[in-house]
Amino acid sequence: FSPQHLDDDTVSGSNWITENNVQNSLSQTAKTTRKPYCGYTQQTLSKREQAEQESLLAAIQWPKPPDGKIPFAQSTDPTHSDFVIVKPSRFFKVGDQLEVLVRMKDFQGKPKRYGGDYLQARIHSPGLKAGAAGRIVDCNNGLYKVFFTLLWPGEVKVSVSLVHPSEAIQVLLRLQEERPDRVYFKSSFKSGRYSETTECNVCLPGGLPVCNFTDLYTGEPWFCYKPRKLSCASRISHAKGGYLKGLLTQEESLFFQSDVNIKRPILSSGPDSVIVKPKAFTDSSNMGRTEDPTASPSGYYYEDQWRSRTHWIHNFNKSDDITECLQGKVIHLFGDSTIRQWFEYLTAFVPDLVEFNLGSPKNVGPFMSVDLKHNILLKFRCHGPPIRFSTVFSSELRYIANELNSIVGGRNTVIAITIWSHFSTFPVEVYIRRLRNIRRAVIQLLDRSPKTSIIIKTANVQELGPEVSLFNSDWYSFQLDSVMRKMFSGIAVHFVDAWEMSVAHYLPHNLHPNEIIVKNQIDAFLSYVCPLQT
Repeated sequence: FSPQHLDDDTVSGSNWITENNVQNSLSQTAKTTRKPYCGYTQQTLSKREQAEQESLLAAIQWPKPPDGKIPFAQSTDPTHSDFVIVKPSRFFKVGDQLEVLVRMKDFQGKPKRYGGDYLQARIHSPGLKAGAAGRIVDCNNGLYKVFFTLLWPGEVKVSVSLVHPSEAIQVLLRLQEERPDRVYFKSSFKSGRYSETTECNVCLPGGLPVCNFTDLYTGEPWFCYKPRKLSCASRISHAKGGYLKGLLTQEESLFFQSDVNIKRPILSSGPDSVIVKPKAFTDSSNMGRTEDPTASPSGYYYEDQWRSRTHWIHNFNKSDDITECLQGKVIHLFGDSTIRQWFEYLTAFVPDLVEFNLGSPKNVGPFMSVDLKHNILLKFRCHGPPIRFSTVFSSELRYIANELNSIVGGRNTVIAITIWSHFSTFPVEVYIRRLRNIRRAVIQLLDRSPKTSIIIKTANVQELGPEVSLFNSDWYSFQLDSVMRKMFSGIAVHFVDAWEMSVAHYLPHNLHPNEIIVKNQIDAFLSYVCPLQT
């Protein structure tokens, strides 16, 4: 489905979403005169909400390169850049900090004088299947410091990668603000044998009549162009429409090259590993533990098992252990395909948990698995629009906040939520609004039923190429994830840190992490639901 090949019955602002730039510039001028149907420009916030939004946006402010266009040759080149371990041969023991200095250079080999590059870093010991994420500090002068906590003994190797140069981040920022339409959606309307399809989004350019599907309870905005002959009430489904092409200028596209400057390793100019000695005379099982939920890193892999530094993780290696934990419980999974993976894992791993066929579309849901013997009910439902699933029936298009309001709660109710990936193409305010609604419902639920277990799974990193980066870059996910953690801090919910679990692991990044990573997420999740009686 691309705007070029709309069938006769598709209404679309197609003068506006064309790939050829001549018309685009026409519509840029048209855009100013027409009033768009735009949910996030028209929200009225209380003083408190306004203040929170401003502080959240300030907290994710990203350093900008100096004014003016930076030519490609002067942008960050991971191959010319390098890192050094600070005092690599000193005596390291478990629990110590390791500091690494990263020095950025451009394609001419000249040192960069400003910051804003997006890096990811980890320490790892491949033989031990051990790994942990690093904390990156931008010195805003072309230098970056990376701090690691050494959490296991042995030879520990440092890996640093440039996800995007600062020059690419500016492009991603521009797209986020100016092209929230770069993923578009569609709905089908049907009456008898006649049907029409129109374009939908959080924000549509004005000039054509629209159906306003803004949610009555949460105020979440959603619009579709009005079908020519059918009423708005005849909407039967929602689906992703497609991805816009031709978003970048020739020069901008140079900042997004797979084997040049997207997720490329930065190599060390000296040793890239250190030897870590065991801690003397301490109980190693208590090693590196911290009560601080914002601790960095939040955990680490050892022998392919995730060990959290903030809570005990029990390994649910046998399906019986899971059955015992979940006996008598209802588990609600809300969100995108990365939490649908939890539904799939649990249903496949636990023999008595059998999927009940609801006749839902594959990969979309809703889904339900039942264990009659142990009285376990497991459910998955996707979050409300924007969601790039095809095809969701209108009656199943529900917002998480509204679903939470219809749950009684209690000690046999478990709720897990993840919501991030489908918001990456919109201004952050759209996401903040969604989380505000969900948070309000979470607080009310915990207020009426404080024993309810509520777990939030964070975002995770993924494989990036020139196309994917413009819609789903880790940088977008990182921004949203930072906002989510801040908004839910101080509330009685638990976090499964899927972000660090994907950064710290040796497997290649994947939007849908490999089963071993999902297993570790499930272990962390179930350890909150059924904490070990100590």
